[in-house]
This record gives sequence, C-alpha cells and structure tokens, in this order.
Amino acid sequence: MLLPQINDPEQLKSLSVEELTTLADEIRRFLIEKLSVTGGHLASNLGVVELTLALHYCYCSPRDKMIYDVGHQAYVHKILTGRMDRFDSLRKQDGLCGFVKRSESKHDVWEAGHSSTSLSAAMGMAVARDLKGEDNKVIAVIGDGALTGGMAFEALNHIGHEKRKLMVILNDNEMSIAPNVGAMHNYLSKIRSDRHYLRAKDEVEGLLKKIPAIGGRLAKTAERVKDSLKYMMVPGVLFEELGFTYLGPVDGHDLEKMIETFHQADNVAGPVLVHVLTTKGKGYQPAEADSYKWHGITPYKIESGQVLKAVGNPMYTEVFGQTLIELGHEDKRLVAVTPAMPGGSGLFPFAKEFPDRMIDVGIAEQHAATLCAALAMEGMKPVFAVYSTFMQRAYDQIVHDICRHNANVMFAIDRAGYVGADGETHQGVYDIAFMRHIPNMVMMMPKDENELRHMMKTALDYNEGPIAYRYPRINGTGVALDKELHSIPIGTWERLRPGDEIAVLACGPMIQLAEEAADLLKREGIQVSVVNARFLKPLDDRMLLDLAHAGTSMIVIEEACQAGSLGSSVLEFFAEHELYETRVHLMGVPDIFVEHGSIKEQRNLTGLSVEALCSRIKSMKALSAFPYGKTTSSS
Repeated sequence: MLLPQINDPEQLKSLSVEELTTLADEIRRFLIEKLSVTGGHLASNLGVVELTLALHYCYCSPRDKMIYDVGHQAYVHKILTGRMDRFDSLRKQDGLCGFVKRSESKHDVWEAGHSSTSLSAAMGMAVARDLKGEDNKVIAVIGDGALTGGMAFEALNHIGHEKRKLMVILNDNEMSIAPNVGAMHNYLSKIRSDRHYLRAKDEVEGLLKKIPAIGGRLAKTAERVKDSLKYMMVPGVLFEELGFTYLGPVDGHDLEKMIETFHQADNVAGPVLVHVLTTKGKGYQPAEADSYKWHGITPYKIESGQVLKAVGNPMYTEVFGQTLIELGHEDKRLVAVTPAMPGGSGLFPFAKEFPDRMIDVGIAEQHAATLCAALAMEGMKPVFAVYSTFMQRAYDQIVHDICRHNANVMFAIDRAGYVGADGETHQGVYDIAFMRHIPNMVMMMPKDENELRHMMKTALDYNEGPIAYRYPRINGTGVALDKELHSIPIGTWERLRPGDEIAVLACGPMIQLAEEAADLLKREGIQVSVVNARFLKPLDDRMLLDLAHAGTSMIVIEEACQAGSLGSSVLEFFAEHELYETRVHLMGVPDIFVEHGSIKEQRNLTGLSVEALCSRIKSMKALSAFPYGKTTSSS
C-alpha cells in the first residue's frame, strides 16, 4: 500500500500518475472506514480526493498557500500532511478538528467554518506576497455553493480589478450542503452541460492573430468580432469579464488532466479560475446517491450504508419543523426563509406542504434578513430559520433593516448553545449578546420542546416588532406535546420550584441541569428555587424585584457567553434600580473559543455542570451567613 508511506506532501512528487490514482483509491477506503466510526463530512471529502492530490503534487505546501473554503473538504489535505494517524480522534475533544486548523499544522494556512471567505483570504495573501517581494503561489479552493455567498462576489470583483497572480479553483459538484439555488448555480449548470467545446476563445484569438497587420477601423471591427464570438462560444465568459482567465471545465477525477490544467494556469500572469467538476460522495454508492444526507454523517455500517443513530426523543429542530406546518395552516401569511439550510433547519416537511411559502436564498444570510424585513413590511409573517452561528453574518441587517424598522420578523435560531463536534466556528453562544441590546427586539428560549411550540405561537401572534426564539441542537426532554397552542405573556418568567435563600435563574437546557442540582441539594437540606428565565428580553421585572426585596441571592446559569448575555442583563437591571446589595453570581461560557468535543465535555470544560452548580450554590450558602461584602477571616 502507498498510503502508509505518505507522511509529507513532497513525497507525492516522486509518484507516477498511475500511482497517484492507486493512492486516491486507498484514501477513499481510508475515509470510508474511519468515518464509519467517528462520523464527519464524508461526501464532500470523497469528491475532492484527486483534486487535493493534484494540488499537492503540483505545488509546495506550505510555501504555496492552499486555502480551503469552509474546510468541509480538507480531510484529504490532512491525510497528506501527516495527520493520518490522528483520524480516530476526529471531531473529539483534544482530537483532530473537522475543519482546517492553523494550530494543527503548518500546512493549514487559513481556517474557517463558515463559507465564502477563501477568496478574500487569498487576495490578502497575494497582496502580502507581492509587498514582501516573494513569488509563492496562492490557491483558493471554493465550492459552487460557497460561490453564491455575497462575500465571494465581492472578492471576485476585487481580484479581477487588481490583476494579481493567484488561482481560484471552483470545485463544482452542484451542491453545498443542500442543493444549490440561484442564478450563479444556473449559470454553472449551463457550463457543465457544454462539455464538448474545444477552447473556442483561444481558437478565435489565434485566427485573428494570423490576419496580416490591419489598422484603424478594421482592427476595431476584428476586436468586436472576437468579443462576439467569445460571448457565443466561451462558457466562462462571466469570469473572463470579471478579469480572470477561465480554464475548464475539467474532470475533477482525471488526475492527468488536472495536473496539465494547473501547469497551464501557472503560465498565466494574472488571476486564473480553474473550473473543476467533481462528484460529491465519489466512490461510495450511498454517498453518491444521497450527498445531502452524507454531507455530515454520524457513524454508519459500511456495507449497507445504514446510519447508526441512538434512539431518543425528537430533536428540537424536528419539533420546530412540524409545529411550523401547524402554524402555516393557521396563518397563510407565514413564510419560511432559510440561507441554504432547509434540511438542517427542519424545513423540508414545510417546503413539501407549502412550496410557495418556502424560500431558500442560498448562502446569503444578509440578503435573507433584509428580505424578511421587506416581507414583514408588506404584511407577511416571515420566519428566518437560521443557525445561531450563521446569523452572526447578518448582524448589520438585523440592526439596520429589521429592528430599526421594527419589522415583525420571527427568528427561529437553531443550534443555540454548544454544538459538539463542529466546534468553535459553530458554537451558538453569542446571539443573546449581539441581539438583546438592539432596540425593539424580543428574545425567548424554551425549557423544553413543548414550550418551544408555545413560543412559536407567541411569535406568530406578536405584531409589535421582531421576536426571536432560540433552541439547542439536542434531543428534546420527552415531555408530552400540547395539542392546543397558546401565547405566553411577553416578559414573564416561571418559578418551577420554591426555595429559601438562593434562586437559580436558568434558560433552555440549563433548566434541566438546575433542577437536577436542586434535587441533589435537597437531600442535603438545601432548598433552592429554580426559575425558568424564558424571556431573555424583556426580563421579568416583577419577579426580579420580588426576589431582591426578599433578600434572595441569585445565580444565573446559561449556555451562552457570559459577557453580554442573560446574566449581564440581570446585573444591569439591579444596577439600574440601585439594588446594589443583591447578590448575583454568573455561570456562563467564559471569554474563550470552546473547541470541538461532545456537548457534555464542552459543558464540563466551562463549568456548566450539575457538580459545578452545586458547588457554587454551597459557596453562596456559606457566604449568606455573613453581611454583604464581608468574608470569613482565616484562623
């Protein structure tokens, strides 16, 4: 076998094309076997095996900068750069990251978990190279899905204007996570369908060069003829007009052809776009047949492709999707909007039921937010279904177009809190902090899946501005689901159990953690009150004042960044009311980026565990025996 002998990409340069082809087969087998145990991004990586081999064969990493957009497709790159022996730890705590990671290897020159950043990064590295007087290559690999992102268009425009030497490889597999949408997708489809043209642009230019020296008006006419023929016959004309030399489309599984194309690209002075056609899931029939399902997969049986899933309660996402259908029947104004995540956001059933009221805008969160604002202004009831981590990309539109206009947009914020194996680029822990301070915004988080349903009804019935409900990427608690939905009074909390001197204010999954801690402490004679702080904005002023006037100490626990989230708002409330002697302790995500692992491990790492909460409550109980500001003296 060749694969065990490859520890550095430079070793590829001594192999023949036939040996590289054999190595490609070995890499596919390796990925299929390893990911059957760990799970991960399988289909996208199976599709870029030959592409990645050709890149490392032709170029010298890390001197030549290889930038992978998102990083879903970088497993092959990791294998070739000395990390094959770590794949058993993929996406586990302290193990191999599922995305490109600069701290992992000198070959990882750019890291990202969100799409459409690679071209801007490539331009920055090309500018830095030229300013330093160096001559290394800069190569960005971007998928056709990521190319629909607005940031990618901005970068294409700038790169074409500057004319610096760099290469963009368009990995065209007709998919991002879900099937692509939009005009760019349709344009690329036309290029894919014309596989028999023979470099018409080059032929026309060559023909014109053979014409004897001609001047004035005839020369201009010839140039116009050339341009007209280019528009008729050259499929990459859009990229050509943006300032790129377009090469392709080329078969992304033909190593010899790709190596030849990369050598051609090296001879071009300015920016080059190489259009590579690949098959997502290549080499594994279940993944080729359903590349959406196999984009990010849990452990599976290799022979049958059967996915091994733990039996459990429905996920919050599923409950959201089914409830949205109920509300869609109730109110015909309801429209679902998603930025390229219809499956992940649980919207496929809604799309099937209401195809005209389901809008997938592609990887375009900013556009989605402003679209929702305009829908609301015209009397519709838009639901912006988006992952917490991706909503960050639409911050300005939320401020400027939604909240400033007080548009009645409903935010369905999925993946709120820790997300486990996807790690730091996907943690949904910042949305409370960056949304609650915006005027007109209302924010909620349910204690269980049944309360989520009622919050969705609350949002539908609310007509006074933007309103958000956020929910985690976990299974529900298993509670019974009410058939009749009702609105929850805005800004009201719920006392779940009474207590003596200490109240735990919690939201979302931290409610279950708080109740478990309360049960344990009750056995020790400590009676703790548990409050479902379900409205993150506005707060329940009356309950907070009642607790403060009763001399109750409080601990706020949340699976969100401690700076600026619920705990901060409670402290602000007491400062505003000059209740300075009220004790408030905070437990949240500290000022760090929390890396990949299981959600339980991530909670333990950041002190969001039952044990940590019990310990904090006992410390508070001990302190409550002394006047505010006093501490015990050492003896």
